[in-house]
Amino acid sequence: MVNSSIIPAFSFLSLLPLLLLFLEVSSSFTPTDHHLINCGSSAPSTIDADHRKFFGDESSLPHSVRLSASQTIPLTDLEFKLSGDVSPLYNSVRIFRKPSKYTFRVKEKGAHLVRLHFHRFDSSNFDLSDAQFHVLADGYLLLNEFSGLTMKSLEIREYILWVDSDKLELSFKPLKKFNFGFVNAIEVISAPRDLILDSAQFVDSNGVIKIDGISRSAFETMFRVNVGGAKVTPFNDSLWRTWTTDDGYLESDHGSKEAHFGGKIKYQLGGASREVAPDNVYNSARVVSASSSGVAKEYLTWGFPIVDGYKYLVRTHFCDIASPVLGSLYFNVYVNGDMSIENLDLSTITNSLASPYYADFVVNGENGVITVSIGHSKGSSSSGVDALLNGIEVFKMSNSMNSLDGMVSAKSILRRCRGGNSSFLVLVVAAVGLLVAASVVLRKRLMAASDSVAWSPLPVDISEVSLKSTYL
Repeated sequence: MVNSSIIPAFSFLSLLPLLLLFLEVSSSFTPTDHHLINCGSSAPSTIDADHRKFFGDESSLPHSVRLSASQTIPLTDLEFKLSGDVSPLYNSVRIFRKPSKYTFRVKEKGAHLVRLHFHRFDSSNFDLSDAQFHVLADGYLLLNEFSGLTMKSLEIREYILWVDSDKLELSFKPLKKFNFGFVNAIEVISAPRDLILDSAQFVDSNGVIKIDGISRSAFETMFRVNVGGAKVTPFNDSLWRTWTTDDGYLESDHGSKEAHFGGKIKYQLGGASREVAPDNVYNSARVVSASSSGVAKEYLTWGFPIVDGYKYLVRTHFCDIASPVLGSLYFNVYVNGDMSIENLDLSTITNSLASPYYADFVVNGENGVITVSIGHSKGSSSSGVDALLNGIEVFKMSNSMNSLDGMVSAKSILRRCRGGNSSFLVLVVAAVGLLVAASVVLRKRLMAASDSVAWSPLPVDISEVSLKSTYL
């Protein structure tokens, strides 16, 4: 006879894995603000390649989004041509003939991810070489004189902006009267609080110092690399990011090896979360193995081309998936050749293998490149793994002009646009003013001439004979 008291316990134990899975999934990040706009589309919604729903801005904009424009033109794929097999998201485009803006309602203040999608198109009505425009967001200049002629086939520009009010305004300003702006899709997503911390380590040749207050800067994502692993698509990232492979950035590998991990990544409270980087970043790495004759004393270096004159936030991701035991991995980390972390010991930080950790560094953009290197340290072992890295991200930081694209401010762009739009009126007013001034001067001269004739005295030396002869 079966003991019925065992059945409830057995049933609970059988459901426990499902319960744990539910708790894990339910604890994943859900953004408070989540605006996905398919620009120029009259369709109520469009599903992109990553199964996300974008709302058309022609007739189906949510109440939380407003388009303010005087001259915009929606185009669909019936009116232009696209090359190759592209996402349905790019089958429409919004054209801006005059300064226009989208206003997004913000429920949660703080950092927000903003992505702008631009895809080249071929239209008989619009010459892409005339597409030159600025893009501004809440006092920051994101794009300065962006050109459709020189852009790649597809460009997705990603920014992280701090929003302090209940709305975010995204403005498009054509460069000149005959130019136009365009955009295919827009994403505005509230970011998790740990995506950009307020402090980082500033690194240069003088050493390393802690700096605070960086979270309220504007950031542009320049590079996001899955070191030693495959490309990660937005579908496999909780913030819908793309992580490229590191093959194109690895400058010196010195016989490095890729490491892959099939177990569970152990995220810890207060440490790196899945929103900082997904499992597919932390479960692969590139490692330097110690040689049989001792410590390898080799370095791995990655190089990233950048624009000088800005500060850059460099984020390095670590997860020890290669060491056999705790306490066996010690290595140095360098940014731009300068020591950033000496004798990094992940075991002490995480107290666990396969537990992620990341470090943020701020550096000056110089010499057109940022390099990240890892290698042996004084504490490195003569066996096992000598150094390890899982991921790298590089973000450009806004400069003193609140710009991410040149030494020009958003305010000056706005003044220039207002001046351009009212130039004709200014000329008319100036012409009328000159005419009024000229008429006043002419009138005064005529009055002066009239007065001089009316008040001229008779000559006193005219003789009486001459006077009489005048009347004869």
